[in-house]
Amino acid sequence: MRFNRWVFSACVAAALTACGGGNDNSSPSIKAQLIGLENLGASSVYEGWLIVNGAAKSAGRFTVDDRGVMSQTSFKIDSADIAGASAYVLTIEPQNDSDPGPTKTHLLAGNFDAARTQAALSVAHTSALGNDFTSATGKFFLATPTNPGTDDQGIWWVDASSGTPQAGLNLPTLPEGWVYEGWVVVDGQPTSTGRFTRVTGADSDGAGPAAGTAAAAPPFPGQDFVNPAKKLPGGMAVISIEPQPDNSPAPFLLKPLLTNPIGSATGPSNGQTMLNQANKLNPTGIVTIVR
Repeated sequence: MRFNRWVFSACVAAALTACGGGNDNSSPSIKAQLIGLENLGASSVYEGWLIVNGAAKSAGRFTVDDRGVMSQTSFKIDSADIAGASAYVLTIEPQNDSDPGPTKTHLLAGNFDAARTQAALSVAHTSALGNDFTSATGKFFLATPTNPGTDDQGIWWVDASSGTPQAGLNLPTLPEGWVYEGWVVVDGQPTSTGRFTRVTGADSDGAGPAAGTAAAAPPFPGQDFVNPAKKLPGGMAVISIEPQPDNSPAPFLLKPLLTNPIGSATGPSNGQTMLNQANKLNPTGIVTIVR
């Protein structure tokens, strides 16, 4: 994401101040500096929460545009909540939300310092996803078990290097509100290979709607693209972490594993290793209580 900022001229800022515009200095606020967020589309928004004496209290809702710019960065809070504020949590919420509490889809969180002034936010906090995914690993091979002979049209996250098929993914267990999803990107077009919470067993759509019928698929995440055919070498393979319920048919911003490009070798003996890019792509942030 690129983060551009609109800069207003000093004369406009001065005019707003003179007319009583801008922040109301009589009440405290939360200032959010968040990096790596993306546009959630029309159906969802981000919402910040102060954890006050163990209870979640809304600290403002906002959107992010296609450049990664937040619609709002400063949010008024109740001064009575500051003394009991222990943490800040950022969630993904429905745009039209009838529930006053937070969803289970916690993206970032962090504890306030002893002075109740600042909190550094990460996905690894126990009130967010609980892991930074930097130790995640992945292997796959190209094959079409449902239609042998078209092996460059299928991808399976399986490690067959020992001679016995094993899980090709090493991923931490996700908290409620999140699910893994596999993807292939061919000619710039991402296509899901299915959603899953376990690295063994079939994913949400088995061998997929484009699979063949000659044989059964293995009990692991993956997909065959037989009809219509989709040749995968030269494309990308991605493992993402998706909100549940999902806000978009496209991959979410959390993409810990990537292979680019997919190699041309096929079959179980030609496994391909994925690159971990979590440290580069994970969103982060700092929130500050301005008194």
